[in-house]
Amino acid sequence: MRRMSGLLLRSFLQGILILSPIAVTVYIIYVVFDSIDSIIPDMPTGLGFVLIVGVITGIGYAGTRFFLGRMIFDAFDYFMQRMPGIKFLYSSIKDIMDSFVGDKKRFNEPVWVCVNKNPEVWRVGFMTQKELAFLGMAGKVAVYLPHSYAVSGWVVVVEADNIKPVTKMNAAEAMKFAVSGGITSSIDEPKNDSFL
Repeated sequence: MRRMSGLLLRSFLQGILILSPIAVTVYIIYVVFDSIDSIIPDMPTGLGFVLIVGVITGIGYAGTRFFLGRMIFDAFDYFMQRMPGIKFLYSSIKDIMDSFVGDKKRFNEPVWVCVNKNPEVWRVGFMTQKELAFLGMAGKVAVYLPHSYAVSGWVVVVEADNIKPVTKMNAAEAMKFAVSGGITSSIDEPKNDSFL
């Protein structure tokens, strides 16, 4: 009897492990759809979401394919970049978005960074500046270190010798590895002697 109840408990826990990621994903999608649909009253479920995605896609298409659309968006960008107070917020958000999804993607060079020598600690990050002589920091590089389970992170400035390219993951896999807290299956484990 005890063996049977242990098997049932293990099976129940295994079922939770299998269903949890699916349930959380479905719940997040539902919340996004529901919150967007609530913006537009008396709209069938899901239609508001489809409309908003369609409008955003249309603006993106017009802003990249048509001369007039590009001119309008460039004029708006020019205006926002010169508004006192707003320009810092606008330009920072624009730079961050461009680094992830724009034509100027910057998080495309994953590296291992030695952030502590004793004990030796390595973190995965993305090279953002290969030379910082313009800041009076010759021989140093800037690396973005994403936080686990967040869209935030920090920039560290380290000696170029403390950087090793990630060779067994592409940029997307490295970001997934960093953001998931290192629990993904794509792991490029550092070997102590190969870093120095």
